[in-house]
Amino acid sequence: MSELTIGKKAPAFALKDATGTAHKLAEFAGKKTIIYFYPAALTPGCTKQACDFRDNLAVLRKQGFQVVGVSPDKPEKLTKFIDTENLPFLLLSDPEHSVMEKYGAWGEKSLYGKTVTGVIRSTIILDEQLKVTHELHNVKATGHVAKLMRDLNIS
Repeated sequence: MSELTIGKKAPAFALKDATGTAHKLAEFAGKKTIIYFYPAALTPGCTKQACDFRDNLAVLRKQGFQVVGVSPDKPEKLTKFIDTENLPFLLLSDPEHSVMEKYGAWGEKSLYGKTVTGVIRSTIILDEQLKVTHELHNVKATGHVAKLMRDLNIS
């Protein structure tokens, strides 16, 4: 169940990156942050979404945003994803899906007509004080970044 509330500070967390270094939410203060949750590195939809963020990163950074991806993948798989797709932003590992649960990105979803429990593709946007400004769930991998940029009036 999500612990997010628009206008309130996002739930604290500490997750490891591809190198095994722990990162805390507090590190992201001072910049607007896009945290996107995706099911699995190196899969077609997740690769498309990550590459869309990569390809638009300069524009997002110019508007003061940093991008952070979170998945249940182990750090070793994140390293391969970063290297294979030349991803210049932070990817974090949440194998226990504890952060995903807090952020409403883990739960029941429909997959090919069946109800399963897993990652709900989601994007959370935080302001410079780490307060939630946008909470988007069940987003599409393809076209999501373009829609996000339109919604945020970024061009």
